[in-house]
Amino acid sequence: MISRREAPKLIDLLDSNPAVALLGPRQVGKTTLALEIGEQRPSLYLDLESDADRAKLAEPELYLAGHEDKLIILDEVHRVPDLFQNLRGLIDRGRRKGLRNGRFLLLESASMDLLKQSGESLAGRIAYLELAPIDGLEVEAGELDKLWVRGGFPESLLAANDAVSQRWRLDFIRTYLERDIPLLGPRIPAETLRRFWTMLAHHQSGLLNAADFARALGVDGKTVASYLDLMVDLLLVRRLEPWHSNAGKRLVKSPRVYVRDTGLLHALLGLTTLDDVLGHPVAGASWEGFVVETVHAVIPQGARTNFYRTAAGAEIDLVVTLPGGRRWAIEIKRSLSPKLERGFHHACLDIAPDRRIVVYPGNEAFPLGNDIQALPLHKLGELLAGERP
Repeated sequence: MISRREAPKLIDLLDSNPAVALLGPRQVGKTTLALEIGEQRPSLYLDLESDADRAKLAEPELYLAGHEDKLIILDEVHRVPDLFQNLRGLIDRGRRKGLRNGRFLLLESASMDLLKQSGESLAGRIAYLELAPIDGLEVEAGELDKLWVRGGFPESLLAANDAVSQRWRLDFIRTYLERDIPLLGPRIPAETLRRFWTMLAHHQSGLLNAADFARALGVDGKTVASYLDLMVDLLLVRRLEPWHSNAGKRLVKSPRVYVRDTGLLHALLGLTTLDDVLGHPVAGASWEGFVVETVHAVIPQGARTNFYRTAAGAEIDLVVTLPGGRRWAIEIKRSLSPKLERGFHHACLDIAPDRRIVVYPGNEAFPLGNDIQALPLHKLGELLAGERP
């Protein structure tokens, strides 16, 4: 069992809000984490994909009012979308009785339908927390390559061997496309979405060119945008926006896109082992996405992330703007002897970062000159986590 860093934060949110929505892709560990917390206090778990549990909510206010002294965990809450209005009434009545916090924990695979429903019905009553796949700071340094290859879904990471892990990921992709996404609302042919997801994998860390994707899929640019929005909303793809506040520079305006979990990325590309990944052209881009996800997992609330790229070739892989305005310029290299291109130095002159860092897959931190530090991923994560209040 791998301890999740978000567990204390989830407990804090439950202790200060009547409802908390725990969002994340299926199989990421939401139910496991929720049940662990449920063991620490009186609780009731309802799986709304179960016909029996859904039947209990035929009269939701009547049933749930009988358990108002418990934390009620509602798994896959999108299966009963009308429930939010009932929860609002239960929360408001509970407040008048002094039951202010820790009433409901909603588990959801991050559909926009949920966010819209809860935003309208539970405004001021609900907090949100994302549970991403296991990241580079939740495993030992010696397990990083395994995590990189297999990704952070617990069943994939903890599989008996690489082949079993790969088989699990392929089954996950098939189930998501054929069953889970249609359940969340969109009616997109599974094969079309698989082709789009695979194209994104081949395009890992590249600039989004919607016209190219549209031509390849035989659809228009707006349709491609809707597909991408869906994958971003489901927390399966990250859209990293470009830096855009430097006057006088011709900056790239298209976002970069990443398949967020590198295990799914490798499965989409048919890569099973570490040797498979290292021998494939995607290796550098895959490692970049792996670092980007780890950074997003630990940066303080309110921090912003962008990449920087000009038409003249000045480029920084990741610019983190911390609360208070301090900037870290982070370049990502897969080499044990990282070398920086001229474009990184030119970009640093443009944005004047407070720290200049190169992340590489080694174990030691060392200076590279010009106030640049080479850092292992664990060390970078610890420094960023130290910036949290």
